[in-house]
Amino acid sequence: MVASLTVRRATRWQDSVRLLLLIDAAAKPPDEGDAAPADTVGMVRTQVRLQKLDFWVRYPDYLAFELMNEYEATPDEAGLLVLASEILESAEPDLRRFPMLRHKFGAFEELDDALAPLVERGLLRKTQVLGRTGQKRIVEHVYFLLERGHEVVGSLVQDAPALEWYVNRTKLVVALVDGLGGTQIKNRQYLLSDYADTPWRQYIAPITEQARTRLRQLKAAALMPTTDVNQEAS
Repeated sequence: MVASLTVRRATRWQDSVRLLLLIDAAAKPPDEGDAAPADTVGMVRTQVRLQKLDFWVRYPDYLAFELMNEYEATPDEAGLLVLASEILESAEPDLRRFPMLRHKFGAFEELDDALAPLVERGLLRKTQVLGRTGQKRIVEHVYFLLERGHEVVGSLVQDAPALEWYVNRTKLVVALVDGLGGTQIKNRQYLLSDYADTPWRQYIAPITEQARTRLRQLKAAALMPTTDVNQEAS
């Protein structure tokens, strides 16, 4: 494990709520022919996509780096740089980070324990699509958001206002890569060597200072004022 990385673990409840909010933000209506439960309001295809979206929720500094990539590709979208600034010019990268392990296909964490309470309470259903007849290999995981799950999401912020950050963040992450599949998102995340070079089964280290340096450069080029996060903290 990387020595400088503090591994802060979420509780099972935190994981369950975060994934419910993420699935609600990412869910698309079922297509004709989808074998969805009758009370399905939306579905998310592939575990890879869900894992990669979750990574950006759990690593705000990597999300800010991706926002800066988008800004450089479309400089007229100054709001992207503002969003990156709000993340990096605060303590959020440390306060909101829940590290993930690097596996064969990038950031990964077993989801069954976190999803089980949601399934048991009738908020979600999940299924596995197997390969060709005679094969046992799972080729796709599908997550169905049920009516009850969507209703619970709508009431969560009222019951726990602190969850509003997660509601807004999951929507931002989904909007950033709307229409992209899990493999496409994975490929984008692999472009950062800090992520790609992490040894298997070790925690992916933060890139907060690297991201802040890049932010200062971009803001200087755009003639935008920069806030020193260390001065703010003091």
